[in-house]
Amino acid sequence: ADIIAKVRPPEAAEIARLRPGKTLISFFYPSQNKDLLEQAMGTGADIIAMDMVPRISRAQKMDALSSMANIAGYRAVIEASANFGRFFTGQVTAAGKVPPAKVLVVGAGVAGLAAIGAATSLGAITYAFDVRPEVAEQIESMGAEFVYLDFPEAQVDGAATGGYAAPSSPEFRDAQLMKFRELAPQVDIVITTALIPGRDAPMLWTKDMVDAMKPGSVIIDLAAERGGNCELTKADRKIVTANGVTIVGYTDFPSLMAAQSSTLYSTNIRHMLTDLTPAKDGKVVHNMEDDVIRGATVAYRGAITFPPPPPKIQAIAAQKPKEKAKGLTLEERRAKEAADFKTATNVQVTLLGIGTILMLLVGNYAPQSFMGHFVVFMLSCFVGFQVIWNVSHSLHTPLMAVTNAVSGIIILGALAQIGSSSWLVAIVAALSVLIATINIVGGFFVTRRMLAMFHKS
Repeated sequence: ADIIAKVRPPEAAEIARLRPGKTLISFFYPSQNKDLLEQAMGTGADIIAMDMVPRISRAQKMDALSSMANIAGYRAVIEASANFGRFFTGQVTAAGKVPPAKVLVVGAGVAGLAAIGAATSLGAITYAFDVRPEVAEQIESMGAEFVYLDFPEAQVDGAATGGYAAPSSPEFRDAQLMKFRELAPQVDIVITTALIPGRDAPMLWTKDMVDAMKPGSVIIDLAAERGGNCELTKADRKIVTANGVTIVGYTDFPSLMAAQSSTLYSTNIRHMLTDLTPAKDGKVVHNMEDDVIRGATVAYRGAITFPPPPPKIQAIAAQKPKEKAKGLTLEERRAKEAADFKTATNVQVTLLGIGTILMLLVGNYAPQSFMGHFVVFMLSCFVGFQVIWNVSHSLHTPLMAVTNAVSGIIILGALAQIGSSSWLVAIVAALSVLIATINIVGGFFVTRRMLAMFHKS
């Protein structure tokens, strides 16, 4: 074969069978498998590591690490629910009241966000922590509560490290552990996802935190393969501590959803092959000027090309942390929200006063016919607004439903004017009907195509 695609890193015996001109595509972890990389260089084959695909927008379709992390995050919640043995959502029944489960997700990368989405959809009260302040909005938009630290230093910005969190200072780490000790007795489920490729997992959940947790609590450690974020994690094992806390240290979460993992990984491979064969003639063009191919290539024509140079396009644009993410305490945030609300109210009252004064001036000086038309115009705006926003979202998006409602009102108004004695008014009305009709028909065509995407062939 000219091209070999694998899942796990190749073994030494497999590398020995490679020859110049062949291309191997698989997970490789070059920083951890230096001997394997040296052996691969000696074969003269081209090695593409799927774990080295740069995290830029154009490469998302080939980002196998994100694909597998997404599955692992989702599966972690399913595994937690199976071991937890209670409802995630709160229940009030004739037999008694069941409180909702409290879930803490440590690390809000791809796996963490997937875990947050699954936990909130199951009805759990979800908390999440990450050292990167820019992910606070993402966490809150998914229905979870971001755990803030009362820490004077600005939190670490992970943008410079390809989207991964950079190692934090000892002082920040101490504040972080103190916060976790505070949360440990309150949470029922902890899902840890903090891991930077090529490094050992940081220790974030210590033995005393495990001891402080309630009996029946569950810890899912997604970093178990690199030592684990929990001090008591055993790789590839599930253990129960003396105080009844279950710690799951499986290292094969994507394999527990093999069908889904195979589907997504094969799609990543297909997109990689598409980029390697731009002419669609089956001939591999290993373009080392391409950021994605260059970044993923660890050995090329008898030379080691790892580590790659920084991509020309930044992985994630550095964002300015919002004020609320700069370590504000709960009391400070509440005071700020109250001040913002007061400011917004003052602005609204001021605008209302200015509008009232303007209306009085217009009423005093404008002719009576103008005021009659103005009242009709205002009533039309109100009625039109009520009509548009009460349209049922039968189309695939609320936006499409609203635009079609607006187009419908335009057509009604144009039909009322199309018989006007003025030729200019009649032409404008006819054009309005034509354009609005195109918009409506286009909306239904787009809806039809969107629905067709979900039809089984």
